[in-house]
Amino acid sequence: QVHLVESGGGLVQPGGSLRLSCEASGSDFNLVNMGWYRRVPGKTREFVALITSGDSTNYADFVEGRFTISRDNAKKMAFLQMNNLKSEDTAVYYCNAFTGVDWWGKGTQVTVSS
Repeated sequence: QVHLVESGGGLVQPGGSLRLSCEASGSDFNLVNMGWYRRVPGKTREFVALITSGDSTNYADFVEGRFTISRDNAKKMAFLQMNNLKSEDTAVYYCNAFTGVDWWGKGTQVTVSS
């Protein structure tokens, strides 16, 4: 079983930056693929970024080089550095761990507004 807790969300102006953190417990973290997803009200949850156990990364097209996913296996944490934020990035951001089963955190709200 994997327990995930996100933090780092908040209110930021367009063009600003935020760094989301995800703390994991349980399982062998270094063997787990970690991802970030987001949900805009009224829409389905969508993929944002992935980092594999081998540190390969993948991003949604809308990221356009603005976000960077990373991990610290010693601390069992994953991160999402988000730069040049846009109003359309406003969403609840969820941390995901895949061990053959999907595990989810409760999410952290990101609001981009002037």
